[in-house]
Amino acid sequence: MGSGRWSAGVIPYAEMGYWKPDYEPKDSDILAAFRITPQPGVPPEEAGAAVAGESSTATWTVVWTDRLTSYENYQAKCYKVEQVPGQENQFIAYIAYDLDLFEEGSIANLTSSIIGNVFGFKALQALRLEDMRIPTHYVKTFQGPAHGIVMEREYLGKFGRPLLGATVKPKLGLSARNYGRVVYEALRGGLDFTKDDENINSQPFMRWRDRFLYCMEGVNRAQAATGEVKGHYLNVTAATMEDMYERAEFAKDLGSVIVMIDLTIGYTAIQSMAKWARRNGVILHLHRAGHSTYTRQKNHGVNFRVIAKWMRLAGVDHIHAGTVVGKLEGDPNSVRGYYDTLRLDHAAADPVKGLYFDQDWASLPGCMPVASGGIHAGQMHQLLHYLGEDSILQFGGGTIGHPMGIAAGATANRVALEAMIKARNEGRDYLAEGPDILRAAAKHSRELDIALSTWGDITFTYASTDTPDAVETPVSV
Repeated sequence: MGSGRWSAGVIPYAEMGYWKPDYEPKDSDILAAFRITPQPGVPPEEAGAAVAGESSTATWTVVWTDRLTSYENYQAKCYKVEQVPGQENQFIAYIAYDLDLFEEGSIANLTSSIIGNVFGFKALQALRLEDMRIPTHYVKTFQGPAHGIVMEREYLGKFGRPLLGATVKPKLGLSARNYGRVVYEALRGGLDFTKDDENINSQPFMRWRDRFLYCMEGVNRAQAATGEVKGHYLNVTAATMEDMYERAEFAKDLGSVIVMIDLTIGYTAIQSMAKWARRNGVILHLHRAGHSTYTRQKNHGVNFRVIAKWMRLAGVDHIHAGTVVGKLEGDPNSVRGYYDTLRLDHAAADPVKGLYFDQDWASLPGCMPVASGGIHAGQMHQLLHYLGEDSILQFGGGTIGHPMGIAAGATANRVALEAMIKARNEGRDYLAEGPDILRAAAKHSRELDIALSTWGDITFTYASTDTPDAVETPVSV
């Protein structure tokens, strides 16, 4: 940079060194892909440079104290800007950050840097963080999932199929005893897990300690009746870390194999609970409560694939990650990208899945994705096809709304799952033959027959609001 870099006053971010089209990212750099929508008259390169500058070392004017640092090392560099296909004023800006900009093992510091101030920047109409490449150098400073997929299966003694769960409904208003009854009936009927929902904590109608006692009574009775390991996600979310630790310790003392937290408790609290879970041998479930307030819109916010990466680093064992066929937002290709991000040791860049970068997890344990929200037994072939066997399928209304009762709803789900797994293992085209496989199984299961009659035609076929910019191109064979 010439002497102009040190001229007093305000100069463009690009001229201050934050636009570096010839920069070759280092293996140790953290990379980010931002979707930028510049204000009229702002060149995309300047907008990308502004994001790089404001998320690293820059301010609105030249400061002489830059000379007191090796400022070029600490400057983030926008090294590439590409127009989004089909969008006149949207661009993907690729930005590289030197590893020294971040505190080791801290999601709070990472996010304060990457998404701290830039989303309110006036030079931009909108901004979205689409993806990040977390280098191995930084991955290795994090604990990762408290147990991971392999260890969880060994804890539970359940292999070769997705796990089945259900959220207690209604999620608010039940007494502790009736709540525990729902848990017992669902687990006895064939589910592996039941769970609290995101907003059941310790309200006047049911204090947390009473809920924990009755839920664990239900878990223990179901285990005795079935001979299987069962669990209930006891939500320990609370106002303070002290309260959360107290609730988690009580859950552990009662023999629970799993506890639950909400995304809304914040990144530092999530990492603290992950360390507690690993130290105490308790599986940690994360409900992504509130994520859609900033992940759903395509032009502004943070894509969920980034949240998935942060939470795998932070150390949760489970996270809700979409269903494709349920009532909640979820494009099939995007959801496949989320699941790959959570489960694979190496996820290759794939524009069709919305993955902008190769991501090597360096043997960090996998995180079990959870599918929930408007799913039922009649979709079992689709769920297995889209989501694979290392997943948790949670049927709330699709269990508790069964006309024959909660246990029958659970049995319907278990029969449907095992019939589909058997067909897959036999080499059948279970996706195409799915309805026939389910109907055949229903001849020997009244519970499944009623479930298919009740919900078999229910679909949620709304267009997704968030899809990858690239789509698969049909190829003639």
